[in-house]
Amino acid sequence: MSQPIEGALPVETGTSVRARIQAFGGFLTAMVIPNVGAFIAWGLLTALFIPTGWLPNEDLAAPVGPMITYVLPLLLAFTGGRLVHGHRGGVAGAVGTIGLIVGADIPMFLGAMIMGPLSAWLIKQVDRVLEHRIRSGFEMVVNNFTLGFLGLGLIIASYRVIGPVISALNDQLLRAINALVETGALPLLSILNEPAKVLFLNNVIDQGIYYPLGLQVAAEEGKSIFFMVASNPGPGLGLLLAFWLFGHNRVIRDSAPGAIIIHFLGGIHEIYFPYVLMKPVTILAMIAGGASGIATFMLFGVGLTAGPSPGSIFAYLALTPPGDHVGVIAGVLVAAAVSFVITAAILKLGRNAGDEEDLAEQTERSRAMKAEGSAVLTSVMNGAGSAGGTTEDVRRIVFACDAGMGSSAMGASAFGKRLRDAGRDDVRVTHAAIESVPVDADLVVVHQDLAHRARAARPDVEIVTIQSYLGDPALDTLDQRLTERTTTDAEQ
Repeated sequence: MSQPIEGALPVETGTSVRARIQAFGGFLTAMVIPNVGAFIAWGLLTALFIPTGWLPNEDLAAPVGPMITYVLPLLLAFTGGRLVHGHRGGVAGAVGTIGLIVGADIPMFLGAMIMGPLSAWLIKQVDRVLEHRIRSGFEMVVNNFTLGFLGLGLIIASYRVIGPVISALNDQLLRAINALVETGALPLLSILNEPAKVLFLNNVIDQGIYYPLGLQVAAEEGKSIFFMVASNPGPGLGLLLAFWLFGHNRVIRDSAPGAIIIHFLGGIHEIYFPYVLMKPVTILAMIAGGASGIATFMLFGVGLTAGPSPGSIFAYLALTPPGDHVGVIAGVLVAAAVSFVITAAILKLGRNAGDEEDLAEQTERSRAMKAEGSAVLTSVMNGAGSAGGTTEDVRRIVFACDAGMGSSAMGASAFGKRLRDAGRDDVRVTHAAIESVPVDADLVVVHQDLAHRARAARPDVEIVTIQSYLGDPALDTLDQRLTERTTTDAEQ
């Protein structure tokens, strides 16, 4: 997870509904993006080796089914769980999701994105209840068995109860989207997609709805148009070309070519958002371009084998199955042409002398909107604390070791009790593997032989090295420093 962005709005007060929705989309993105390489690998495998692929090969196509049924949903579940409660949450997420997978007759992507974080949240609550109740030396056995028993319950619940409910919801959603396809109304989704992109809300619908549904369709048909309804780089290309040729001053015209390269070739669509915010009426051009692109894709009956992330033209072409390249390229070009014509007309008819300042202002506004959602997400995932404070500002101490379950758990339990006995209930003491120290940790305690790894993993926080996780002089010193601060605060 990233740190809160400097200048973001406070999350306690004044947080907009848009920012909260954006934060939700950010969580979905954080769940999907780390696994995009695996999805692309599956898409390329499908494009190459299934019977309708470029190089049909029954043997090499054998992993296609197991990957989309088991590997990809479990990756999503593990990543979602890890976001909520570290590696332990990831394990809970994967275990809880296997019941969904076995009990369903469709790839459980939507279910994995629900069950993974939910399972991790449950084990997180269990850990909080038991945090100060485990006797020193029994941390590993208690932690392992609580996760084991909860995992057993999650498997049974997800197989018998949760799975059928999610399957029913998934079927209803798929029917609704398919109805748009069958009636020819799918281009109308651009009315939702294009404004959502500019407001940084696209991840909610793209990563949360279109990609999971697209993978289900691609598993049966080898491709899906759902991957293309919000990721088409054509509308943004047309908009930026129009600003390049018909922008009102040199600043706009000079900035557009670089933005075109970043957007169309690099796939970073956010680069054109300030241009739309500068001239809000150009959102009509984006909607028309997006709708015309979808209509063209439907006319040619094309799709992609996996989600293009980022939405670059290179990703589009790489994930296009045999026979679909003409239709895919046509959809991108038509979207660009429609967006270009409408944006050019808007610029020609609505000249404004203040655009140089407007572009800078709207670039900052775009950055601030994204930062607001990022701040909300960071607050939800990590609490309001910040990492890297002084020892006196410590609110979370993490004992770290190789696995984060044995000696570090014992040390965290014992030291946490010492602080509570000294009246430092405001300091939370937990344990983790060295490479999985939470982002909101203020101080890390680690054995001296592992100090170099800890510093490499978290160079931004204070590292306290010890020789023993129990009764070490360094822990006595740390305890004294913290308790002295408590006494000073009380006297003041």
